[in-house]
Amino acid sequence: MAVTAPAPGNAAANAPANAPAKAPAKAAAKAAANAPAKADSAPGNPLQAFYETPGVPLSSGPDRARRQARLLTGILCDINGPAVILDLGCGDGAALAVAATQNPQHRFAGIDWSADALRQARARGLTVVRGTIETRLPVADGAADVVIMSELIEHLVDPDGAVAEVRRVLRPGGALLLSTPNLAAWYNRGLLAAGIQPVFSEVSLRAVFGRPGSVVAGHLRLFTRRALTEFLTASGFRCVSVAGARYHDVPRIMQPLDRAFCRWPSAASILLVHARKE
Repeated sequence: MAVTAPAPGNAAANAPANAPAKAPAKAAAKAAANAPAKADSAPGNPLQAFYETPGVPLSSGPDRARRQARLLTGILCDINGPAVILDLGCGDGAALAVAATQNPQHRFAGIDWSADALRQARARGLTVVRGTIETRLPVADGAADVVIMSELIEHLVDPDGAVAEVRRVLRPGGALLLSTPNLAAWYNRGLLAAGIQPVFSEVSLRAVFGRPGSVVAGHLRLFTRRALTEFLTASGFRCVSVAGARYHDVPRIMQPLDRAFCRWPSAASILLVHARKE
């Protein structure tokens, strides 16, 4: 069954978090709740425990939310009628709320496996469902016009299975908006040459070792531009465009240089990919 979310302008989207959901969203939530337990959510799973730990970042931040909304608006211009947009790994719903507000004629739904994140997203009036992309999403085949994976793929144990799930739920020709940190970012090239662990990479879920920074984000996989585009092509997608974006945590003195490298995606901090299901 398809996950369909009301537009933000209607009563259901603006209802309190404990208000009854519309039938399609309730059906999707029921499907997720009744699904067999998966290994990803099993007791003692370290990744599940990590993402439920207080203090683990759940928000996209305002810059990333605005960037995502701009990219999505450009894609939705080419779609006639209300489109269905799924935000996988929606976190606290901050970015999804911005996109939904800017595109009220379309339908939005978020999926995440963090109960705390989903509570915050529901408090924003969003339709959200608990689930994990690495098993099976509670979404019908070909139900979505656009799928968003905003800095999600680097957290996944099985990106092959995840992208196959995205392809399943997208309609023919549907769009994938994917962003992820760039392993070959301009500063990482220098750090690695100096024997320092690249920014964004992590060797532990408990602490940061061997690189600048102190926040553990749970990154398991990192991509270069070449690796990401080749991976998506092999997974049944056509890469329409690849752009670069800046990283919010770059020191102030280096921010002009970080913005300049956005013009060269292969060395930019963040990779932004617009791909189409073949």
